[in-house]
Amino acid sequence: MAEKTESKMDKIVSLCKRRGFVFQGSEIYGGLRGTWDFGPLGVLLNNNIKREWWKMFVLDREDMYGLDAAILMNEKVWEASGHTGAGFADPIVECEKCNHRFRADHLENKEVCPDCGGKLGEQKDFNLMFATKVGAEGNVQSYLRPETAQGIFVNFKNVVDSMSPKLPFGIAQTGKAFRNEIAPREFLFRVREFEQMEIEYFVKEGEWEVEFEKLLLDIRAWHARLGLSADNIREYEVPANDLAHYSKRTIDFEYNYPGKGYDELAGFAYRTDHDLKSHQVASGVSMEYIEPDGSRFIPHVLEPSFGVGRALLAVLSEAYTEDEMNGEVRTYLKLPTYLAPYRAAVSPLLKNKPELVAKAREVFAMLKKEFGNVAFDDNSNVGKRYRRQDEIGTPHCVTIDFETLGEENPDLKDTVTVRDRDTGEQTRVKIEDLVNYMMQG
Repeated sequence: MAEKTESKMDKIVSLCKRRGFVFQGSEIYGGLRGTWDFGPLGVLLNNNIKREWWKMFVLDREDMYGLDAAILMNEKVWEASGHTGAGFADPIVECEKCNHRFRADHLENKEVCPDCGGKLGEQKDFNLMFATKVGAEGNVQSYLRPETAQGIFVNFKNVVDSMSPKLPFGIAQTGKAFRNEIAPREFLFRVREFEQMEIEYFVKEGEWEVEFEKLLLDIRAWHARLGLSADNIREYEVPANDLAHYSKRTIDFEYNYPGKGYDELAGFAYRTDHDLKSHQVASGVSMEYIEPDGSRFIPHVLEPSFGVGRALLAVLSEAYTEDEMNGEVRTYLKLPTYLAPYRAAVSPLLKNKPELVAKAREVFAMLKKEFGNVAFDDNSNVGKRYRRQDEIGTPHCVTIDFETLGEENPDLKDTVTVRDRDTGEQTRVKIEDLVNYMMQG
């Protein structure tokens, strides 16, 4: 029997576990479907992605304001937004024999259980929100938010009153969202807890098309910033009969994930004035924007929405590379320097030589102070260190050797070996020039 070939996605999932990017949630207890924990390197990569996003869409702009809304909100928020009704539900069927539940729209045969062959029951609507109770008596209904958008909409008036922004302007936030998926599956693709990077961009109705095109360019630039090839991204214009009830135009950005094909990476929707108008009606609080001339109107909204987990998996998929070096197969992550978990790894050539270790610690402290995300690595021999750092995407390995101490060649004293991840090439660099050298690469 032929041995099954491990797919690229299988290799990425394995690397994520082995190298500390992503772990199964509650793994020692058998796990909990749809939950994943980000390990030490996953946290660093996640934070780098969010930092770059915040810089591009908030800090580098004059028309964007940040927000961090609460996860728990008054239940009336979700009634007004339509999340408590059938509009935020998936069709579910349950097997009468084994009691397994399935999304009806994912089944080829809605009559027969794919697990045991039993009969499937009547299709029902399954609301995706996690309900909870708050208060000392536990009698106040609330929900874990299923999206970050509504936190922005209910704070629209607060931002306008406190910041006096001029249209067009946006409100951005990153944060957790929760959806009680019927059948979570496929690693980070469909999970019950995830993180979003989202913007609600407020415009005049007559200007939405112009502003839509501007933001469309920004989204494309963001994907390029992630290092994603344009050949692996396609833009799907959602047909009118498939649009959400609040949307007049939506583009889904899909990435060509290995072994899976194109799946959603981000979304961009024109939500009209639906949300602000709904909250105005339900709360009795005006959501009108007042122009300098006194005219009033409810702004329309453009919504670029990005999933952090989807972005992370796309980045890993794009970066995962196998080649041959020194006659051996090598795996490395070709990550952009600003996304890599570690900017550099510093090592003494030999860890049993105190003078090398002391100098390596000195160089490490200097780089750590400058860049923060720098590793000290003295495990195994130098060749194995290089392979390990390659596999987690570290752009540069800095090795302190005897030449650094000037023992073999006084002209090379206070220089180090800097190895490039992608090419394997090694360069002698003066310690005093090391920070500038790394900033250039």
